[in-house]
Amino acid sequence: MTYRVLHFHFGKEGGAERFFVNLSRAFAKRGTQQRFFIRPNRTWESEIAELGPVIRNNFGRISPYSFVAHFQAAKIVKKWKPHAVMAWMPRAGRLIHDWPNTIKLARMGDFPDRLNHFSHCDILVGNNPGITKRCRDLGWEKPVTTISNFSRVVEFKDISRQTLGTKQSSFIIAACGRLVPRKGFHILLQAIQKFPNVVLWLIGDGQERENLSNLAKSLGIADRVKFFGWVEEPIHYINASDALVLPSQQETLGNAILEAWQCGVPTIATRTKGPKWFMRHEVDGILTDIDNINQISSAIERLMKDGELRKYLVKNASARLKEMFDEDAVVNAYFDLFKGDLRDK
Repeated sequence: MTYRVLHFHFGKEGGAERFFVNLSRAFAKRGTQQRFFIRPNRTWESEIAELGPVIRNNFGRISPYSFVAHFQAAKIVKKWKPHAVMAWMPRAGRLIHDWPNTIKLARMGDFPDRLNHFSHCDILVGNNPGITKRCRDLGWEKPVTTISNFSRVVEFKDISRQTLGTKQSSFIIAACGRLVPRKGFHILLQAIQKFPNVVLWLIGDGQERENLSNLAKSLGIADRVKFFGWVEEPIHYINASDALVLPSQQETLGNAILEAWQCGVPTIATRTKGPKWFMRHEVDGILTDIDNINQISSAIERLMKDGELRKYLVKNASARLKEMFDEDAVVNAYFDLFKGDLRDK
């Protein structure tokens, strides 16, 4: 069956947006017709524009754009008759109305504080079991289910360390995400300080870039921290690194971990709600306490010194990726919803 899916996504830049693109592409591979509402000037717009028509709107709570968006969405639903309407996070949920004959769902990649934006949804989808539990704890009585993420398979491009100003002999740590305090990159900078051979490739941008740059200077490691900003495919940089570290103070899943596992790159992550759900400590990767500089530093040192440990973690992580984060299984789970199978899972 060929499904028609209307997406509402008003996110900015980051791992959640990369997964949005990945899932849309996976739907398209299976013949799904799609249309999109997004904010203007997104770096990833061209990637979804080739999949279906795009409507650009700075949808907000009190804005003339909001009235236009409600009108446009209702018109598309009435004429195009989508099988499903997907809202990505709370803001998009406000655009969903009580439309008949279409499955209305909200896909959540973070823990909600309240659910009032989702009153017209038929089902909520969390990307880890903790989110579905939170929805129940907040009083959600309709169906809720867990469908996690996957990392899109790509043909790796060679990334030259020399071209990027990194010595071939350096131990490269990759870290990805928005440069905001909760991502914990300031902790990672302090953790690598004592290792003169470690170079950090920091992929992403945000409000903390200047502060992180100044911190690197104060720690005397400015020449070993490379800021790349947003790149089209972070996975190519992860693939060229020796390890990935996710030092977050709050992380619902951790898409960068899945990309590292796909590349065969060993990982270190803090015990936030996402990683501690699916990563087994010292089996698939190394877990550390949040904001614990010494533990992160110790984990980095172990990976640098122990090649057998790196191989062991990579082997198990590859199997874990196939077991829990398979693209076909994720797409099939969404197709079940589009067919009307709205059961808790």
